[in-house]
Amino acid sequence: MTQYFDDLEARNPEERAEAISRALPAQIAAAQALPGYGETLREIDAAAITTIADLAQLPVLRKSDLGRAQGNAAPFGGLTTRPAHGFSHIFQSPGPIYEPGGTDHDWWRMGRFLHACGIGKGDIVQNCFGYHLTPAGMIFENGARAVGAAVLPAGTGQTELQARAAHDVGVTAYAGTPDYLKVILDKADELGLPLKITRAAVGGGALFPSLRSEYGERGIACLQCYATADLGNIAYESPAQEGMIVDEGVIVEIVTPGTGNPVAPGEVGEVVVTTLNPDYPLIRFATGDLSAVMEGESPCGRTNTRIKGWMGRADQTTKIKGMFVRPEQVAALVAGHAGIARARVIASREGEADVMTVKIETDAENGDAFADAVAETLKLKGRIEVVAKGSLPNDGKVIEDQRTYE
Repeated sequence: MTQYFDDLEARNPEERAEAISRALPAQIAAAQALPGYGETLREIDAAAITTIADLAQLPVLRKSDLGRAQGNAAPFGGLTTRPAHGFSHIFQSPGPIYEPGGTDHDWWRMGRFLHACGIGKGDIVQNCFGYHLTPAGMIFENGARAVGAAVLPAGTGQTELQARAAHDVGVTAYAGTPDYLKVILDKADELGLPLKITRAAVGGGALFPSLRSEYGERGIACLQCYATADLGNIAYESPAQEGMIVDEGVIVEIVTPGTGNPVAPGEVGEVVVTTLNPDYPLIRFATGDLSAVMEGESPCGRTNTRIKGWMGRADQTTKIKGMFVRPEQVAALVAGHAGIARARVIASREGEADVMTVKIETDAENGDAFADAVAETLKLKGRIEVVAKGSLPNDGKVIEDQRTYE
């Protein structure tokens, strides 16, 4: 029998709809009172927005809107109900975009996912998400605290030390990007260090079936979640591994990309999320990610809506090695270096790892001269391939994702 994180996961549709009818008007009213929303919500009757369908009346909030708002009212753009000093943490993501963070019980709602992974009291989680400026490390640490697990705050890099720590400490669970666990496991094998990891909670990149299968052969049950720095956990896998179950603290819509218009059930569209977090009431926040609603309920007994998981980007923004690379960053690379005529970022896979290749149209013969500019502007190191001027396709793309997700 399924042991739920809380009773909310097994509510019947009527109970959940009733809860939403109470929560939505209050959340929208709270957002209306914030200066960051300006006039966008002023004419809305918050009391009349009581269903998910009613949300279609409201405008969509995009990442670019956050950037503009924060430029006018740092650091959070007047979109939080607490002042900056009222939060436990302040994070910076590429853009830069600033996000608040709390240490209240399960503030990011990641405990629900870790519980579904079977992680709890008695576990030691090796948290390999980044702790520097960006919030992923603290998001998962907060979730581990919610389920009573201890944390080894490993962050990224230093693989040999990571493998030794996992062995010495007796780590039982991993949290991080899908492919980095394999790097640690292979290094531990190389060093002759037996590990006790039996569960993995991953995010920040695609979990390919071949990689999940390899972990399974090593005795590691690996599940993935869908989360963002702004929203926290949005949806997560259960052991049933049939789609992703929408978290109880958010409302998810699937809309036609670039609009706020809901698509027909089952159609692929852009994921738009309204969070019920009273500290940071994001209303109809467009993630830029593509997904679709699945019919029915999960065999695990959790009753909330399921989505098919991450199915690509509604724009060219692409996640590589757990970090977003955006078209505006590629434009900045070209604008900031006189020797670059045009550039194109290629995301591919080698084995089970992401690879970023940056093709640069230039008269230069050696791409090494651009390595520092690429790393600084794109926030990732990658291969640099020099190509002749005029040779890149004239198709409007500056980021091309060649990875497949089957």
